[in-house]
Amino acid sequence: MVGGRRLVPAAFMAAALVAVALSSAEAADATASLRGASFESIFAFGDSFTDTGNNPVVWGWYNVSDEVMRPPYGITFFHGHPTGRNSNGRLIIDFIAQGLGLPLVPAYQSHKGSFRQGANFAVAEATALNASFFHLGQTDISLDLQLGWLEELKPSLCKTDQECKDFFSRSLFFMGEFGITDYHISFGMKKSMQEIRAFIPDVIQTISMGTERVIQHGVKTVVVPGMIPSGCVPSILIGYADSDTSEYDATTGCVKEPNEIVALHNSLLQDAVEILQAKHPDVTIIYADLFNHVMGMVKSPEQFGFKRDVLTVCCGGRGRYHYNMSVACGDEAATTCKDPSTHLFWEGVHLTEAAYHYIAEDWLNTILSGLSSS
Repeated sequence: MVGGRRLVPAAFMAAALVAVALSSAEAADATASLRGASFESIFAFGDSFTDTGNNPVVWGWYNVSDEVMRPPYGITFFHGHPTGRNSNGRLIIDFIAQGLGLPLVPAYQSHKGSFRQGANFAVAEATALNASFFHLGQTDISLDLQLGWLEELKPSLCKTDQECKDFFSRSLFFMGEFGITDYHISFGMKKSMQEIRAFIPDVIQTISMGTERVIQHGVKTVVVPGMIPSGCVPSILIGYADSDTSEYDATTGCVKEPNEIVALHNSLLQDAVEILQAKHPDVTIIYADLFNHVMGMVKSPEQFGFKRDVLTVCCGGRGRYHYNMSVACGDEAATTCKDPSTHLFWEGVHLTEAAYHYIAEDWLNTILSGLSSS
């Protein structure tokens, strides 16, 4: 949704091919226009799809951080130097920062310099709901905690209320892609689809309240991303390995029920964005699509330069989809494909830099459209 209008999936998918469809001159014009938006900083919340290096610090005591700090993570853009990103290279947030002429957004927990041009509060494994909801005893790295980090940082960015409102009015905010971990944890706990559907409104309310919270600080532009199609994610597919064929979508090989959960989440999230936009007409609140982009790549991988076995990961262990729950990417036993740019999935959950690039191109154009119509 841009402004008060909901964008149809076809529009998103057409824009996803912008990197191929636009001439070099047109692409340069689009980038110049985006830089003309005059964002001076980017602030982001979220999970591993946005995390640029917080997880090794936050999860330092636990092996969830180990693998992303070992090769082959970072092999594409960062020349083999792992940065804590869950990919072979840049994430969507990185491409957007570059498109706006800003530096890559530094991770709040690991960066030692200035945050005047933005901060990334996203952490791998982050949930929308507080950790206590899942009764697993894990560290709470929920949206609420990340918003607290912003408020902890705020006094170093501005002093008076008006100065802060002016500063944040020139900033671009990303309200994560929350919900992925909430639902994936629940899938792993074997919760029924009925149980999961029951708390989707709580996830949506949490994201909505988080968006309201940053608006109160003076933020004027917020991007609220939807979710990826979880039913196409290799680590989720493995959990359905013994399921009846009727549980799969015959055209994509994805599992139906998890994707139905995500579709409901995304629909309710778009409704929430429309409500927020009506409540705050002076704020540009943009729903950014993930689901339809990834589904487009799954259905037509060749159009994006991906291999036909599009659900097979680039980095993993022996097994279906080149995924093995006991062999993480980064382990000695793991193997990596020769060319990550020909794959949609980097490992069990996350995408390759190539996939993120296609998505980022559309998000940049969506942001520009949102600003021009507001």
